[in-house]
Parts: sequence; structure tokens; C-alpha cells
Amino acid sequence: MFETLQDRLGSILNGLTGRGALSEADVSAALREVRRALLEADVALEVVRSFTDAVREKAVGAEILKSIKPGQMVVKLVHDELVSMLGSEGVPIDLNAAAPVVIMMVGLQGSGKTTTSGKIANRLTTRDKKKVLMASLDTRRPAAQEQLRQLGVQTGIDTLPIIAGQSPTDIAARAVQAAKLGGHDVVILDTAGRTHIDEPLMIEMAEIKRKSNPHEILLVADALTGQDAVNLARNFDERVGITGLVLTRMDGDGRGGAALSMRAVTGKPIKLIGVGEKMGELEEFHPRRVADRILGMGDIVSLVEKAAENIDAEKAAAMAAKMAKGKFDLNDLADQLAQMQKMGGMGGIMGLMPGMAGMKDKMSAAGLDDKLFGRQIAIINSMTKAERSNPDILKHSRKKRIAAGSGTDASDINKLLKMHRQMADMMKMMGGKKGGMMKQMMGGLAGKMGLGGLGGGMPDLSKMDPKQLEALAKQAEAAGIKPGSMPGLGGGGLPGLGGGRLPGLGGLPGLPGLPKKK
Repeated sequence: MFETLQDRLGSILNGLTGRGALSEADVSAALREVRRALLEADVALEVVRSFTDAVREKAVGAEILKSIKPGQMVVKLVHDELVSMLGSEGVPIDLNAAAPVVIMMVGLQGSGKTTTSGKIANRLTTRDKKKVLMASLDTRRPAAQEQLRQLGVQTGIDTLPIIAGQSPTDIAARAVQAAKLGGHDVVILDTAGRTHIDEPLMIEMAEIKRKSNPHEILLVADALTGQDAVNLARNFDERVGITGLVLTRMDGDGRGGAALSMRAVTGKPIKLIGVGEKMGELEEFHPRRVADRILGMGDIVSLVEKAAENIDAEKAAAMAAKMAKGKFDLNDLADQLAQMQKMGGMGGIMGLMPGMAGMKDKMSAAGLDDKLFGRQIAIINSMTKAERSNPDILKHSRKKRIAAGSGTDASDINKLLKMHRQMADMMKMMGGKKGGMMKQMMGGLAGKMGLGGLGGGMPDLSKMDPKQLEALAKQAEAAGIKPGSMPGLGGGGLPGLGGGRLPGLGGLPGLPGLPKKK
């Protein structure tokens, strides 16, 4: 997501930040490169023009603060303008209406409306505890209604029974009536699409809107659409009147032009983004966090939220208790690796960590990718219960058997055991005297952020909601702890966790198998 734009803008802005003073010519040259980078990322020309004009106007007229280098000021202006272009605050789906709240899904054929309808229904059911009814209004595409019914079976969500021969408007009216009778909180109408925008489609959408009176009309668009996304969004907004955007296949788009263009042109918020094929792979769109990621500043709030969603609280508490006693066996290591895989693997986590986005390629080149995690878990799974609990008994004959069972060789097993020893030693240090090293470091950070009186530790991030996390991030920034520049922690380290350690992962010390500096 946004990799191309991230790489280009990163190299342009890095060239500015290292310099002491900037002339107007320097700023103009940098903005020319920014303009080119945005055009290459498929951002619409009109959006690029207004973006660069706004940054230039602010950069030339800005009073450079004494504590900030001019280059950093330009980076801040680009960041602020990116946030403004994407929409200052994230806007969730609005359910503040009399039940059943009708959500109408519109878009072209092949944009992923039906799958997205299932994902939204699944999200509202699991996260918001709403009773949802899904109805397919697509009578043209073969098996479209059956596809939605199958998604309903898969997720355990109600779908409107299919009656052959009914028109889309009749199905819409029947769906709303059925939702009222069935006590449903939300009804999702999955409308038909075409391969392109035409008059009959728009007439049909307007008629469905009149019959069902939807509270939300979400335009589902493929992030790979590129420049044409602007015309698509404009046409649907003028004819039907959309309330928000959902972008699918964001994980497959390294450019992100559609996201940047559609929001700027329509003024309608991007509410959700699809980041994978699975039902749970739908995320809320947070403009500030996305801007941070584009400029390589990381996204700690999303990382903590992801950790809170994927980490088993009971398991984490049991592991923390073991670690406090300095115990850490291969079963614990396997749990840590599995949790990292759940959170999107090495690449997904690194992309969210401040200053670490550029490390992904270097780590892949060094063989430190998600396949390594898979091999390490396979090795541990090939061991007996006794071997996992007590790795010291692993001699040559046992290693030979484990290698044969996991499809690896003795050197892979030795690397895993070495990594485990290093981590076990670290756990002993962290669970040692005076309440442990981790508690001391977190207490020190809490003091810096003005969070004293917390019993010498940080608040439990996994129990905080996104607004509290955002407030905590702002508080940290006010205390001089900025993303990618944590005082005394080196580039890109997380507060109190040393270089590259992850919150909520039971204090995983460093990235497994990472080569040490010589």
C-alpha cells in the first residue's frame, strides 16, 4: 500500500532534511519532484496542482521556527497537506438512525461490492454487535445473489431469501420490510454494477434509493482504477449522491492515486479500505495515520490496535508471568512467532513502525522474511513436548530427526536454538531485580510524557480506544518523543522497548534472527 509513493517522497524529503538552510529555489525543485511523484502514483492532475500550490504557498510564507530545520518544516507542510487531502479525521460508518439502518452499496461491476458487503456485515456483527441482514439486488450477473447467500452462510449472517423474477427495486423494498419484521439493526443492499457508467444504471440506482431511503450510500471502488477513479466518483456523487467511499484491493496497489484523488475531488470521506481477501481484512481509514505511513513515520496506533485484536489476552498474561520469573521455552517462542504472523508478518509490522519502512527490503534480502517464521515454527512443531520445554537435551541425533521432520537442516535448528538462548537471557534480565529492566524503562518514559503516578509503568495500551491512543501519541510528541526520533533510543526504536521491539507481544526482544552489527 502506497509503496511507490512512499519510496519516492521519502528520497525527495530526506534530501531536504539533512540541509541547514533552504532557498526558495530548493523548495521549488523539491516540489517539482513531489509533483512528479504524485503523478506517477496516478493522482489526478487537478489534485496534484492544488496540492503543490498549497505547499508552496505555505513553505514560502512560513516563518521557520528556530528549533526546526527548514527541511523538516517542508516535510511537515507536505505531511499536513497530505492529511488535508485525505480528510483530516477518520469517519466511520454512521449508524445513528432509526433501525433498520439501510446501507446501499454502489459501484461498477468487478469492484468487489458483494465481497465488501459481506466484510462490512461481518465487521458490524463482530465489532459492533449489530444484527445485520444482507440482500442482493443484482439480478443481472449470474449467481450474484447466490454468492451473497454463500457469504452469509460462511459468516453466519442473515441474507434475504431469493425470489426469482423480482426487480431490484422490489427486492430493496422487501429487504427493508423483512429487516423491520426480523428486528435487524442494519440492512445492507448489494446493488448491481455495470462494466461502465450508463443511463439505465443511474436510473436504477436512483429508483432503489427512493424505495429504500438509505442512510449511507457507499461507493465501492477498486484502488487499481487509477486516474479514472475521479470520473467514477464524480458521476456517482452527482447522480446518486454518495455519503462515503470504500476502496478495495488496497493491498495490491503500490501507488494509492485513487485514494488521494477521490477524496479530494468529491469531498466525501474514505470510510473503509479492503486490505485482503479474507472476511476480516477490512480496515477503517485514518487519514493522519496513512499520511504518516506514506512519509515513513510509521503508524504505532494501528500497530497497537492490531496487536490488541490478534493477541490472546489470557495467553499473553500467562506468558508475562513466566517471563517475570525469567522462564522462556520453545513453546513460548512458537507463540510469539505465530502472533507476529497473525499481525501481518514481518512486512506488515515493519510498515507500521516509525523509521522502519526502508528496512523491509534489506531484511528480505538478508533472508529475514515471513518464510523464516514458517520454517522456525515447523522446526518447533517437529520436536517432542520434552524437547520444547527443555532445549538443552537436543543433541545431534535428535536434531537429525527434527530436520527430517521439518524439511530443514541442522544449521537452521542451531540458528533457532541460538536465537532462543539470546531471548531467554534477555527475559531473565527483564524479569530480574528492582521490578525488572522493562518496568524501569517504561516508568522512565511515563515520567517524560507527564504520566507519573502510574505505579512506575505505562498504561495498558491494549485496553485503550483509538481516541485515547491518538491523545497519548500527541502527548508523547509534546514531550519531544516524535515518531522516528525517540530520544536516546536510536532511529526508529519504540519507547522503552529498545530498537525494533513490539508493543503487546510479551516483550519480544529484537527481531528474531536479525544479524548483529559488527
